[in-house]
Order: sequence, then C-alpha cells, then structure tokens
Amino acid sequence: MTIDHDAVLRARVLLLGSRQPSRVELVDAYRVLAEVSPKAYLPGLVDALLALYHGSRDPKVELELAAEASRAARRTEAGAPRREEGLRRALDAYQASLFALGRRAEGRAICEELAEAGRSGPLARVLAEEGYFREAAALDEEGAGNGSAGRSFETMVRWAANLEGAGLYDAASAVFRELLEETRRGVARKRVALETLTWELVHFSRMRDAAGDGAGAAGVRREALGTLEELAATGKPGHPSLLGCWSTLFVLSGRAAEPAANPGSPMPPFGTEPRWSGDVRDRFLGMLPDLEAEAEAARLRGADRLPELVDVRRRIGIRAAARDGNRSYRFEERFTPYFDEGVTLARRLPDDRARLARALTDRSMFLVATRSFVPAHADFAEAVALLGD
Repeated sequence: MTIDHDAVLRARVLLLGSRQPSRVELVDAYRVLAEVSPKAYLPGLVDALLALYHGSRDPKVELELAAEASRAARRTEAGAPRREEGLRRALDAYQASLFALGRRAEGRAICEELAEAGRSGPLARVLAEEGYFREAAALDEEGAGNGSAGRSFETMVRWAANLEGAGLYDAASAVFRELLEETRRGVARKRVALETLTWELVHFSRMRDAAGDGAGAAGVRREALGTLEELAATGKPGHPSLLGCWSTLFVLSGRAAEPAANPGSPMPPFGTEPRWSGDVRDRFLGMLPDLEAEAEAARLRGADRLPELVDVRRRIGIRAAARDGNRSYRFEERFTPYFDEGVTLARRLPDDRARLARALTDRSMFLVATRSFVPAHADFAEAVALLGD
C-alpha cells in the first residue's frame, strides 16, 4: 500500500487543530488515518461516518455511509475498546437504510448479523413483520433473560404480542401478567403512573377476551374501572402524557382487523412503538387513501353498511396513532375527532353492544392520555355496563 504522507499529516493536523472540523472533513481525515493506523483510528471512522449518516436526508447517501461504517466496524480489531458497541450501531443504521429502500432480503441478513453481535430486537421485528411470530417470540424470550433491561414495557409488550400472534394465548397472558405485576409494584412505590397501569389492564382484558376467557376479561376490566375511579377522584388535569405507551397499545389492539402478515406481504410488528422497517411503515400508512375511499362508500350506502364504516374508521384512526400518536403537539385537537366519531357512529348501532363498548373504551383510553380523567371514567363505566361485567 502506498502511503500519502502529506495526506496523513494534514489529517492529523485537522484532528489536533483548534478549529472544529465539519462532519465531512472528519470522515475524510479518519479514512486516511484508518489506513495507516487501523487500531487507533477505525473506531473514530465508525463514529464519524455515523454522525454524517444521522445528518443526511438522502436515503441512498445514508445507505452508503452505513455500509462503510459497518465495514469499518468489522475491520476493527477484536477486543478493541468500543468495537462491539460501534459494530452494533453501524449494523443498526445499515439495516434501517436497507429497509428504507425496500431491500428486505439484505436488511434481514444484516439483522441476523446484528443479532449475533448481541442485539436481537431488529431481527425480532423483521420476523414479526413477516408473520414468523413464534420465532420472534423466541428471540424476545432470550432477550428477556438480560436482566431488568430485557423486561421493560417495550420488550414485554412486544414479547406478549408475538406470542399472541403465534396463537399462544396462555403464554402471551403469562408474559403480560409479569408486566402487570411489575407495573403494580411501580405504582405502589409511586415510580410508575397509574395511567400506565390502566392502559395495561384494558389491553390485558382484550387479550383474555381473544383467548376466550370472558370471565377473566371481565375481572380485569373491573380492576381497570377501579384505577379510573381513583384517577377521576385524585388525578390532576394537565398536558398529554405517556403517549408512547398509549399509542403502542392502541395500535396493537387493531392487529386482528388487518391482513395477516407473511413474507410476501409484511405488516407492522404490532406491539412496538413505530420503529418499524421503513418499507412496512410506508405500506401501512399508504393504505390510508383506500381506507378513506372505503369509508366514504360505506357512508353513502347508509345504515346497512354502518358496522363496516365503524370498523374502517377505527383502522384509519389506528394509522393516525401509528403515524404520530406519540407527538404531544396539538395532540388532543388532532385526535379527538377520531374517537368522538367512533362513539357517535357506534351509538347508531343499538343492537351492537360490542362495537359501542369498543368505541367507548378507545375514547376512554385516549382521554386518559389527555388527562381528562372524569370523562374517561364515564366512558369506560358505560363500556363495562354494556359488556355485562
């Protein structure tokens, strides 16, 4: 290899100088120095490439930068400080860039490499997107063994969702019960908000209904009604809060109404906040125009299509929540129409208690997110009465 000593000198002066180099200059300098002293400079090259990657808005440029960062991270000497962390960061960026461009086969291969490097979440996500729920749940179970970090709200909800997707309802409930117990302890110690417990209880009641355990679901709903009574009596109104928790569980509640996921037609990995593969996210949100047209057709057909209209409008609302349900800006103003319309339409179906109870429950949980606890309690109390609990 021919070394350009002038280029090496310029790169070292740049890094040691008092002037703050640009991101592009840093990448160029580390590229030069990594060739002559890889052990010392490859980790810096990885960092510089990823900084440039995160500052880019061009998907093709992002892909090139992430691919180069991954190559540099792989070249870093085994055992070097920060090697594993740099490799995981580079591979994570690489797989995200591949999926953003619809290159799923390559993206999945990088996710498999990333799992071997100690981060299995992206591979579990891809497996769930393609309908391999049992395999995804196995990775979730493996990750749950990594102490408290593996048993967070995010990881436990995802694990339970994947088990449920695989038809393993009792196993899914067992996992979710663990999360509920931890949340109850957190509430008792005033470390977790009562709103979180309320959302989890309502979601768990849906899980038990799906498993055919009507009595168990009714008992959980009664507990949720109790937490809402407490919130209505003691909770203080305020700004929307904990939106990630609300939106994750609301979007998950709509999975059964969507087409089944398979490798040829992937769907979102319901049960996670929307860190979905870019192509899947685009496809899911891209269904909105067709759903709006379907809703309008049902509306024009009148009362005989009202149940269909209720269901389609809910699917539209779920996409809105998936798109920006964790953004607090004008949250109440943006989302209130979806839930008010859902209740209004469902009330026009006097013989369909289940749809009205669902619409009231949806609105109640949304109102909890807005910290409007008194009307949230009223909605949920009506839903519980409709279901005969």
